[in-house]
Amino acid sequence: MAEAADFQGTRPSPARRWLRRTGAVLAGTPLLAGLLQLPAASPVEAAAPAAPKAASDDGSVAVSVDSLTPGAPAEGDTVTVTGTVTNKGKKAVTKAAVGLRVGPLMDTRSSIDTVAKNSGDVDGPVGSEIDDKYSEKFSKLAPGVSQPYTLSVPVDELDLGQDGVYDLSVTLTGETSDQPWEQTLGVRHTFLPWQPDEADTKTRTTFMWPLISTVHMTAETGSDEEQTPVFLDDELAAEISPGGRLDRMVALGRDLDVTWVIDPDLLASVEAMTTRYEIPGENADDKNAVGGHQEVAKRWLTEVQRAVADKEVVALPFGDPDLASLAHHGTSVTGSLRHLKEATDVASGTVESILHVKPSTDFAWPVEGAVDPSIVKVSTSAGADKVIARGDTFEGGRDLTYTPTAPRPIGGGTTAVVADARLSTVFEGDMTRASASTQAVQRFLAQSLTLALQTDRPRSVVVAPQRTPSAAQAQTMAEAVAALQNSTWSQPQDLTAAAKSKPDPAAGTEVPSASAYPRSLRKQELPRSAFEQIARTQDKLDRFKVILSDQSRVVTPFGRALNRGMAASWRGRPAEAAIYRSGVETYLDTLSSQVRLIEKSETKLSGRSATIPVTVQNNLVQGVEHLVLRLTSTNPTRLEIDGKAFEEQPIAVSGGHSQSVKFTTNANANGRATVVAQLYTQDGRPYGQPVTFDVKVTEITATVMLVIGGGVLLLVLAGFRMYTQRKRAAARKAEERTQDDAADEADVDAGEAQNPEASDRRPTQESAPDTREGAPEQPSDPAPDTAPESADPSGTGERVDR
Repeated sequence: MAEAADFQGTRPSPARRWLRRTGAVLAGTPLLAGLLQLPAASPVEAAAPAAPKAASDDGSVAVSVDSLTPGAPAEGDTVTVTGTVTNKGKKAVTKAAVGLRVGPLMDTRSSIDTVAKNSGDVDGPVGSEIDDKYSEKFSKLAPGVSQPYTLSVPVDELDLGQDGVYDLSVTLTGETSDQPWEQTLGVRHTFLPWQPDEADTKTRTTFMWPLISTVHMTAETGSDEEQTPVFLDDELAAEISPGGRLDRMVALGRDLDVTWVIDPDLLASVEAMTTRYEIPGENADDKNAVGGHQEVAKRWLTEVQRAVADKEVVALPFGDPDLASLAHHGTSVTGSLRHLKEATDVASGTVESILHVKPSTDFAWPVEGAVDPSIVKVSTSAGADKVIARGDTFEGGRDLTYTPTAPRPIGGGTTAVVADARLSTVFEGDMTRASASTQAVQRFLAQSLTLALQTDRPRSVVVAPQRTPSAAQAQTMAEAVAALQNSTWSQPQDLTAAAKSKPDPAAGTEVPSASAYPRSLRKQELPRSAFEQIARTQDKLDRFKVILSDQSRVVTPFGRALNRGMAASWRGRPAEAAIYRSGVETYLDTLSSQVRLIEKSETKLSGRSATIPVTVQNNLVQGVEHLVLRLTSTNPTRLEIDGKAFEEQPIAVSGGHSQSVKFTTNANANGRATVVAQLYTQDGRPYGQPVTFDVKVTEITATVMLVIGGGVLLLVLAGFRMYTQRKRAAARKAEERTQDDAADEADVDAGEAQNPEASDRRPTQESAPDTREGAPEQPSDPAPDTAPESADPSGTGERVDR
């Protein structure tokens, strides 16, 4: 970014330092000659220089500035500086004194960068020393020992002049045994912004306050009615617990005039924790453990609702997708932009339903604000018309001596909102040390004031810090924003208002080329294979959802998981990203396989026609429908399915049930035929794996019928022969009985002739029954006496009822 030439406040060049030192030597030559006329001095006196001398570039004593209050003083204030001094050398430091020095005015932003880069350089200029009464003295500073200090100086004693940023340095002077003269042994430079009166034209500053996390939820849900969510881990609970990173972000941002930039996935994940949720067990075979941070989640969401009330909220697309990766590797994969559109569509509803505020979805935020034409095109493809860029990757404009205002029209109705790079990156790094945090705050204020003093033009400045600041970084950011909002040169502004402010006609509007995209960022992008896997999983989801009676139970969790699969938070973690995407696809395959055909063994058919049952099993908790089961004969000349090569039947199976479907088959020839059963969706796409089995056909021929008929005829003839044989046997017995009766009559008549009295004892015809064959039967006659059935074979033609 172009700036005014850097003159005031810069360090002397080596050549100038050499000339200055040479001049001092030449000027002191007459004095040296005179001294030679004097008596010899003691060795110590001879070695002592006329002025303090710097020990080394780093200094043997480390000086830290742990606090500086107020950060931007006004008239009548007292500046208080606290910190520590630590002897890093091997010699004790005696006659040590810590004091403040005010250096020259720094009127360019690059001079501030230079001082910040060399803040511990004891060879650099340190300015004039303030009155000795405001210093703190130590009789001895032993090696390795640290001593705290506190310096308090009224602003009036600092002798500050015109408005601007001054180099304020804390120095430690002292002596060592091998260098027994006063010298500067340690220094720490910091910045003191000075503008006691209200500026006529204040800079309108927008500070983006990001509420973003990494991916925590999986695609897996429970089979219960509430669909209990399953998390990757319980790290989100730590972030939202008291003292956690996200807890601090909310607590610190609540009292600041900032624009909240929120990933809806974070809100959805925390809301899922307010009821029952599960996390994987330690081992793969362990069941999921139940998470127990419901109250923590409820409290955090309540705090967020309070913090964003009456504040501007910008909703990023769901999951905070990596726009640069999508532009460079995903657009060539069919369907990738569809996911960005879906993530944008659900963003507003998610935020509004949880926070009860209507967010803006007009902004796209590529990683670190780095853009090129393809990134801008992808960013605006889902409806956003404002792209947040950053000044170090976006040209400021030719021959500009000031930082231009943030909005830049870049064509096609799109506005690039260019964040200031120096203000946006000052909070990076380790802010757990008080000295680093204080330096960042003072540098932020110094850059802001210097920017404001560049011109009288009204400007809008945007600060876009890192996406996921740590708790310490958030604390530092909050201190800097609070100090800035209490300053005399800046006033807060919403991001939407900044984007709508009048652009600077002299500012550059050309989007950097693809070759200008930072190589370090390109190395961290998601590869093409990531988007191919996401597309493959989406295709499987599209085939699976059409058979479900309640698609939302599957489409919603998997759709959001696919959005998370392209999150910007996966940068620098390629292995974890690949594991997550594979987990989503594998779980979808597991669900899809719960609707399947049961394997069949070989089937035997006897006859020209028969039915073959095929069973469909549904192990899902919900019913499936819109399926078609097709049974196909691979050899229809031998075996037909309902008179043709295949037959289809619609399928609908309730959750947790199975259904058998019967197909009518017709056999045309003996032998083995292969049959294939396959499920299809209604649009004709195969579903699941086919089931193949053999059918063995044994057809009934004419020869077989003759054999069977001959067997039946033989049985009939054998039965008729047995009947006739029994008939003949019964006739012979009747004839033999008649002959026996006639013989008995003859014997009786012969006996009567010999004995007449016996005839008188014979019954008369009226009183004796007539037992002769053919005699009329009387009602009172007893039943005839039949002989037992002979065991001999029956005669031919006899029928025996059995």
